[in-house]
Amino acid sequence: MTADRMDGADAPPLPVSRRVMGLAGLLRQTARRLPDRVGFVHGERVWTWREIDGRVDALAAALAAHGIGKRDRVLVQSPNGLPMFLSMWAAFRLGAVWVPTNHRLTPGEVADLAAASGAKAMLCHADDPAHAAACRSAVPDLATVISIGPADFTDLEVDRLIAAHAGEAVPEPRFDHDDPCWFFFTSGTTGKPKAAVLTHGQMSFVVTNHLADLVPGTTEDDASLVVAPLSHGAGVHQLMMTARGAPAVLPAGPGFDPATAWAMVERWRVTNLFTVPTILTRLVRHPAVHAHDHTSLRHVIYAGAPMYREDQKQALRILGPVLVQYFGLGEVTGAITVLPSRLHIEADDPAARVGTCGYPRTGMEITIQDDAGRILPPGEMGEICVAGPAVFAGYWNDPEATAKAFRDGWFRTGDLGHLDAEGFLYITGRASDMYISGGSNIYPREIEEVLLTHPVVTEAAVVGVPDPEWGEVGVAVLVVRAGSRTPSVEDILGFLDGKIARYKRPKRIVFRDALPKSGYGKVTKRLIKEDLVSAAG
Repeated sequence: MTADRMDGADAPPLPVSRRVMGLAGLLRQTARRLPDRVGFVHGERVWTWREIDGRVDALAAALAAHGIGKRDRVLVQSPNGLPMFLSMWAAFRLGAVWVPTNHRLTPGEVADLAAASGAKAMLCHADDPAHAAACRSAVPDLATVISIGPADFTDLEVDRLIAAHAGEAVPEPRFDHDDPCWFFFTSGTTGKPKAAVLTHGQMSFVVTNHLADLVPGTTEDDASLVVAPLSHGAGVHQLMMTARGAPAVLPAGPGFDPATAWAMVERWRVTNLFTVPTILTRLVRHPAVHAHDHTSLRHVIYAGAPMYREDQKQALRILGPVLVQYFGLGEVTGAITVLPSRLHIEADDPAARVGTCGYPRTGMEITIQDDAGRILPPGEMGEICVAGPAVFAGYWNDPEATAKAFRDGWFRTGDLGHLDAEGFLYITGRASDMYISGGSNIYPREIEEVLLTHPVVTEAAVVGVPDPEWGEVGVAVLVVRAGSRTPSVEDILGFLDGKIARYKRPKRIVFRDALPKSGYGKVTKRLIKEDLVSAAG
């Protein structure tokens, strides 16, 4: 091949380095540029970016001293707070993999995540000793358990470790595009946890994409209110806030209190927040929204579930044109569609595009496909499939599930929908039985399998039905063994207590003589749901 012939037909591949900046570089850059600016607020406590970066260095050094290095998994069981935030950046700085849990999970459920991830270290809140014990039993190689706050279940405590290693730093390893940084646990139709592998290169794109599509123009003069778990979408949100030097503002105290949230918005001149429709609706309906100045808000981002149109209109009336919606699974790191504030229209006219979740995110492509993988034209319903740099690398240690999730390079979301002629996406159903309650994915089979261990329950079906407050709630329809006394609702809920997280528990229990079945003997959930909705009027 001559120098002036570069058509590539017979050319050898060019040497391309896949080296990327490790995600912890975002924090380091911000700490250097804005060392004395506030980076994290929790109630009355405040930390600067310099202080945060120094604590991350110390925690990373402490983990390294206990044998944690590149690609080792660090499980974190904790509510929102500075230790949760620090653990993310410390794992990234070491090249380790951050494995956060949903803090509401039971000890057994967290132990399943520890085993599935092969965790080598665990940070566990002092209030959760049973979780630490369950994980130790499930993972013999879990060599290091660190408490968040003084606890009896370990001699290692995170603040003492940070103090002991203050001023230390560990050299960052080389990072390549596909090096894993975060195991984002999700579940398929089986309800069994699978670790979606998010990588340093992928997440760098996601940060850039989020900044461009969700909160354009963000700088260190912005501030972000955190009212959702940092273990999931809010954690991704804080990655991009850190990249721009905007502080995370967390209300103090357990649980969610709208009055406290609105007070923090006013005090810190909060410009953006990430939440789910149910929480957003609670914020808007609370009297405190009228008692505090919220004119600083520019981007109120909601995702995780559809938002009722009337709730959307009420939010627009009270907050103004600040709503931003996105659709995105954990496997695509929330980056499938966006419906920006300018397209959230209060009036019911064609320009409002009622029912859409937006258009494709920058750099992402959406197709609607039939069962054979044929791409369907606008208006036809099929499975929503996506491609682009935000798509995860696959499921950890599960090649079969990874293979099923992709077809010809397209990630199959399992959701059903259609695109209009202009590329706006409308979600019309789910390929699985999963439902979304309060922004959380609920997988019926997981609950059904527990219900079927009850001594008198012979059949169980859990379905999601519409609910004005939670979006959807679960209803368990049960059949009991012939001749047995029908248990009370309290008996069933008590039986579930401790076996599944409380947020997964069905809101209603219904007893039937039999469940409707197809000609193949399969329970027909569609008929069950239709019957429940009809009975509710």
